[in-house]
Formats: sequence, structure tokens, C-alpha cells
Amino acid sequence: MLEAADGEAALRLFQTTEIDLVVLDVAMPRMDGFAVLSRLRQTSEVPVIMLTGRAEEVDRVVGLELGADDYVVKPYSLRELVARVRARLRRRPAEPPPQRTGDGNDPLVYGDVSIDLRAREVAVAGERIDLTAREYELLAFLARHPRRVFSREELLEQVWGTRFQDPATVTEHVRRVRTKVEGRPPQRRLVTTLRGMGYRFDP
Repeated sequence: MLEAADGEAALRLFQTTEIDLVVLDVAMPRMDGFAVLSRLRQTSEVPVIMLTGRAEEVDRVVGLELGADDYVVKPYSLRELVARVRARLRRRPAEPPPQRTGDGNDPLVYGDVSIDLRAREVAVAGERIDLTAREYELLAFLARHPRRVFSREELLEQVWGTRFQDPATVTEHVRRVRTKVEGRPPQRRLVTTLRGMGYRFDP
């Protein structure tokens, strides 16, 4: 386990060391946790757990939008934090084995949306869409199970590999996938919200 005294030191450490998981405090000197997370996400999808003393929803949303995988509000127990870290480190692969057709790498095509399973890329009307690794994994998982409803807890388990995480993470990632793939205003509707139940992919 390695420790950095401030945000800039954390970035230098990350650039020179192989890191499996980052526990990142929002309130750090020299560079706050949000700025560090934004820099990390430019080059890496390493799991990041954010720590904060503020419980406001806006802080959680900012962290999730920047790419945090989990969010822990102080005061918290060390036991809870360790459990969350262990759950992240032992999580299963994010995607189940693909439903094979042909050579097993055929793209999933729904209207003008194409999901290339081999290249892990998504295109809309022939134009590649810039998704984070987690956004791609979420969309690909839902697309492999069309018309099936998944609760936020089920998606946490299947895509994130853990239930020890704020379900708001799923809500925020779905919002981001919709914005990028469906357009703003929506030009198509692929992911449907069923209030009190979860989400469904509707090709």
C-alpha cells in the first residue's frame, strides 16, 4: 500500500508505479480529489473509491461523472472501507461470455447503433462514440440481454462486480450512456427506465 501527501504527489506516484486501486480523498492539498480523478481518467480506468466529508448529492454526482467507481462519505468505519476495497479487487470480469453467433465476434447492430465486441467500440450512424470502459461494459451487457429488466443492484453485480457500491453509480452511468448514444435531445431510445424496477435495453 502506498500513500501520497497531496494531489500532485498522487499523480506522480500513479505515473511511476503499477496501481491496482486508488482510494482518493476529495479534500487534498495542492490539487483536490476531483482534479486528480479527472487527470487519472484521461489515461486509466483503474478503480477509484472517493472519500469525502460532504454528503451532498451534488458532490457524489460530480465524482461519478468524472469516473469514480464508488463513493464513501465520512465518517465511515475502516471495516466498511476495507470491504469495499476487497470487493473491487476481487470483482469478476465485467462482462459475461458473449452470446456467440458466427465467429463469435459479430457486432451487435440495432438500427444505426453498432456495438463491436471485438474492438470494444460503439458507433452511431457510422460515427465512433467515445465511451469510457465502464460505460461500454454497461451498454454491452444490456445489449446482450435485450428486453430483460435489470435492477441497479443486479447491474452493480454484473457490470461492476460488486454490490458494495452506491446504486447512484448505475444511475449516473446510464445517464451518460444515454447522452452519448441516444443523443441530446434523444434521437433514439435504447435504454428504458422502469420506475422502481430498473433498466431495460429496447432495440
